[in-house]
Amino acid sequence: MQLKSLATAKMTAKAAAIFAAGALTLTACGGGGSTPAASDGSIQLVNAGKLTVCSDVPYEPFEFQKDGKIVGFDMDIAAEVAKDLNAELNVVDSSFEAIETGTALTQCDVSISSISITETRKAVMDFSTPYLDDDLALVASEDSGIKSLDDAKGKKVGVQQATTGADYATEKGLDAQQFEDTGLLVQALQAGTIDAALGNQSVLGYAIKDDPSFKAVEKFATGEQLGISIKKGNTAMAEKVNATLKRLTDDGTLEKFETTWFGEVAK
Repeated sequence: MQLKSLATAKMTAKAAAIFAAGALTLTACGGGGSTPAASDGSIQLVNAGKLTVCSDVPYEPFEFQKDGKIVGFDMDIAAEVAKDLNAELNVVDSSFEAIETGTALTQCDVSISSISITETRKAVMDFSTPYLDDDLALVASEDSGIKSLDDAKGKKVGVQQATTGADYATEKGLDAQQFEDTGLLVQALQAGTIDAALGNQSVLGYAIKDDPSFKAVEKFATGEQLGISIKKGNTAMAEKVNATLKRLTDDGTLEKFETTWFGEVAK
């Protein structure tokens, strides 16, 4: 994955997404017009025959490009929702700002992008039942001298903008540098342009799990849970999404997805 070469084009596309001017579609599954269509008599889809999912790519291991495809933990779940709707999966790369404010749902049926469920977000969108518990962590290099959040004050700490990690950094008095996506945040951490990164333990743990020069120096039990966002009042879609999540939980598939993408990192 070539994050540097993608960064400029990605920033332009995502800025457009904030204003619902159309985001960069990374996967397209066949034809279909823009007229909404019912896949099962009750679900209205933005594009005929497709489940259009907004996601902020890259955010490993939830969603990222590999061998020309969008893969990851969230994408495995999205594929299962699409299957249960008898629809093809169509992923649109959107900014997280557009996702967390609900703007993305003007062009997508759902947003699946490691979205923490918060009261503020629930005011502008509906959520599925939670599908993953995901607290925050502070990750730093071994030679940074950072062993706690207090140590990070006055240091160069990075966060992804518009996330709960960014909010937590502000609450704790950190003057954090904000990055548009986690790919750029992790890249800065590895390059040494920042001393530490604050964000969800799943994604940061995955990013450093094979690099002994970095470690999670402190974890914060914030009680975060991730959910799939749905346009407010779309109860038919919410019921379908929740039915898929229940199936995946009951038959052990969701646990298999967690093992595949996280191992013991997020435990």
